[in-house]
Amino acid sequence: MKATFAAITLAVLIFSCSDLRCLAQTPAPLPNPVLYMVNVEYYSAGGGNFVRYRYAVENSASYPNAMFAASPGLPPCGANTNSSRTWVDVFEQRGKRLYGFCALGTSDNLNKIWFALPEGEVPPSWVYIELNDRQTGTKYKSNLAETTQ
Repeated sequence: MKATFAAITLAVLIFSCSDLRCLAQTPAPLPNPVLYMVNVEYYSAGGGNFVRYRYAVENSASYPNAMFAASPGLPPCGANTNSSRTWVDVFEQRGKRLYGFCALGTSDNLNKIWFALPEGEVPPSWVYIELNDRQTGTKYKSNLAETTQ
């Protein structure tokens, strides 16, 4: 009986996966980004004063650079026809979009994301990011990160 069960199981495996390497070809799912605040920067531009809130992603190396490569076959980001496969958006804790990046180029650039507000404007208490892999339709949502140090 055991031999028959083993033979049937082996036949099913061979039929469904003629090359047993296909069992190992499914990549592990990517983790959600772990967002943290780096610093706050005051600057002036266009006659106004602003505060830039800088963030990084602790596990940025977990994402392959291919996710951030130019993807002219996907819809453009405004006039940028070479925008990246994955776009990154910054949201306040209730879901209001604050800023976005559509041409990061590499996963290391996840450590250089930010949003800015006019100086004197109270920032939201918490923010998060979403990575939107436009090729696969997968979104990766980060933890909430504070806007104060």
